[in-house]
Amino acid sequence: MNLILHAPILAIAIPLLGALATPLLSKLGKTIRNLWIILSLLFTEFLVLILTYDVISNGIRAYTLGAKFPTDTIPTANFIPVRIILGVDAFSVFMALTSVTIVLIASIYSLKFIKERTKSKYYTLLLLLTAAMVGLVFTGDLFSMFVFLELLSISSGVLVAFYFHKGEVVEAAFKYIVISAIGGLMVLLAIGLLYGHYDLLNIAALANTLTFSFSDKVALVLLISAFAMKCGAVPLHMWVPDAYGEAPASISAVLVVASQASLYALFRISFTLFSALPTIEIVAWSIIILGVLSMFIGVVMAILQSDIKRLMAYHAISQTGYMLLGIGVGLAVIGNTNALNSFGVTAMEGGIFHIINHAIYKGLLFLTAGAIIYRVGTKDLNKMSGLAHKMPFTTIFFLIGALAIAGLPPFNGFVSKLMIYESVFRFNPLLSIIAMLVSILTLASFVKVFYSAFMGPKSKEYNKIREVPKTMIIAMLVLALLTLLLGLFPNIVVDNIINPAAHALIDQLKYVGGIL
Repeated sequence: MNLILHAPILAIAIPLLGALATPLLSKLGKTIRNLWIILSLLFTEFLVLILTYDVISNGIRAYTLGAKFPTDTIPTANFIPVRIILGVDAFSVFMALTSVTIVLIASIYSLKFIKERTKSKYYTLLLLLTAAMVGLVFTGDLFSMFVFLELLSISSGVLVAFYFHKGEVVEAAFKYIVISAIGGLMVLLAIGLLYGHYDLLNIAALANTLTFSFSDKVALVLLISAFAMKCGAVPLHMWVPDAYGEAPASISAVLVVASQASLYALFRISFTLFSALPTIEIVAWSIIILGVLSMFIGVVMAILQSDIKRLMAYHAISQTGYMLLGIGVGLAVIGNTNALNSFGVTAMEGGIFHIINHAIYKGLLFLTAGAIIYRVGTKDLNKMSGLAHKMPFTTIFFLIGALAIAGLPPFNGFVSKLMIYESVFRFNPLLSIIAMLVSILTLASFVKVFYSAFMGPKSKEYNKIREVPKTMIIAMLVLALLTLLLGLFPNIVVDNIINPAAHALIDQLKYVGGIL
């Protein structure tokens, strides 16, 4: 079997198979089950890595399900794709690589963090969530995107409520499921409008056919609203503090990339389907405004929190704003070749680079919060003190994550934020100033957290507290090293992965041509 040829479908099928087999293999013992889970995710990571190399080297890879040859995308004489097609370009494979990497690290962390009696159910849901995220970013048709979005929502919602012994957890999961249901209905209605008009579901075929009628514009508004809600952008962010704050820490880290999968859908729809819309600048400014609101309101609300996980949840909203701002600026100038080449591409590169940077350092921060809760038993910053004396590794990892999210060198957050500051300043100086102000407030917020939790005298209540188990330390160490490496050697990632991803998003004709 040609592994590269079948890598797109295998990257979805392997975690699905892993999820189905986990309850059965758990009967053979926890060691076999744990080995199966880690190997399944490692193989998925390997598939995505080789697919990343192939796509960046050779261009978009289309995979047709049910065809005699997977590369045959047009089975009809009138050039209409009728089967489910996976369309993997540099942007979608970048998103898959980010998602699978975080899930793999979170699964290692969970080996000790999650209680043994619930691990089989936990890992089954985690693998289903992985398959949903990869499917969402790989699919080439709108209805499959909806199906994977629903699978993502259901598995995420159950994982949010995984420890449902508290009322707050049930409330958080209920909010998440309700918001997901509303978002899913909006996506389904938009798909119905487009299908009713064009008899097409394939994204490339639609992009080649859209006339931008009134119903198309209604569909665009529905899709943008739904995916903005699912990625946690202000003012549609009401579910994020509860879901991120009440979910197990490892799931909070995974929810970051799950939200970014919805962000991918937002950008894919905006660029690939509607970038030729005469009023696309209005759409772009809507995304930019969502980004600015998310940045500012997220960080202000974070400063007010005393619950460490809710504080980090609001910062996740704030950091999503940087991605929306950078890529929104690129969309705003997509019709102006000079502006696009001058600063638009750089703004998009900054926004895309911030996606993986945020997944890494925010994942690290959630895992350090989980380590604190694992040992101390509370999320209340007012009840913590002097943890640096007892948990030195967790302290160092937290400090690295905090400096990265604040955008200080030499960590990865500095590089992507600097790219956004410089490029957005040339588009609109006020937007860049707001982004820099948010970074200053972010630093102030994490100085408060560091002082409250880690500094100060040793507490007598913490005499028996010790560092967390080795698997949890290893997971945090990997993320800390990635945070540092992407900050010290950003050009390797930007030149070889981020730049192709940005151009793949911009070049609508290349995506359409790769499928049709």
